[in-house]
Amino acid sequence: MNIKKVVFPVAGLGSRFLPATKAIPKEMLPINDKPLIQYAVEEAINAGFTELIFITGATKRAITEHFNFNPDLSISNLTKDKKNYLSEMHKIIPDHISCKYIIQDEPLGLGHAILQAKEAVGKEPFAVVLADDLIDSKQGVLQQMLDHYEDENSSIVSVQKIKKSESVHYGIIEFKKDTNELIKTTNIIEKPLPENAPSSFGVVGRYIFCNKIFSYLEKISVGVGNEIQLTDAIKLLLKTNTIYSYEFTGTRYDCGSKLGFIKANISFALKDDKTKNELREFIKNLI
Repeated sequence: MNIKKVVFPVAGLGSRFLPATKAIPKEMLPINDKPLIQYAVEEAINAGFTELIFITGATKRAITEHFNFNPDLSISNLTKDKKNYLSEMHKIIPDHISCKYIIQDEPLGLGHAILQAKEAVGKEPFAVVLADDLIDSKQGVLQQMLDHYEDENSSIVSVQKIKKSESVHYGIIEFKKDTNELIKTTNIIEKPLPENAPSSFGVVGRYIFCNKIFSYLEKISVGVGNEIQLTDAIKLLLKTNTIYSYEFTGTRYDCGSKLGFIKANISFALKDDKTKNELREFIKNLI
């Protein structure tokens, strides 16, 4: 199915990275040589999405500026290597891709952030990408999910197997196995204790939603953490629509945590021809 619109909730405060994120959005922190949000945008564009909707904060202008053309970066005074790099940088957003930036006035949670996109999305199904869930895979996770999306009245959430002890950090699904590599979801519980977790599948930041999710986001009250929780809206959606879970192929880095961010930087640098050899030698000497 052809879905064109994707929402990037990027208005969070990034408090786990303070003071680094006092002036710089968490999504602009670099993994090797690109900011987190660029990896997310490239994944969406490679999957065929053409309308990018960013839910951002009033002070997060760096994200907007990153994707806009910068005339101050003149090609005339750059070396050949840097000219090539600048040429590639200007292609981050191809001409056929549109970007829309919507301000979330208050940081009231992921569910509230997604709700801000209701008017921009309209009546269509749409995707949601959380940039701090960086997933290294041959085929992007959004494309993997689209390959299994056939009914605009259904939804798909991406999941990965986790240790039971980690359940307090995830939304955990309850399910029964279905066909076509999809898992038919019957319930979702936000951050349960390990003994209460219904499975070992934790939800990761890639979603494809039918449009009906907006009506439930409007109905729910403030939940865990005094925020409007996406999980609560998903639980309501399960009562009327089919939701599948998809166990994606790839390595996920939780770049919302300091350790995950460090692991991602090391992993991506070890794959970069410009840095991998010296980095391997450095790590060998370090330990």
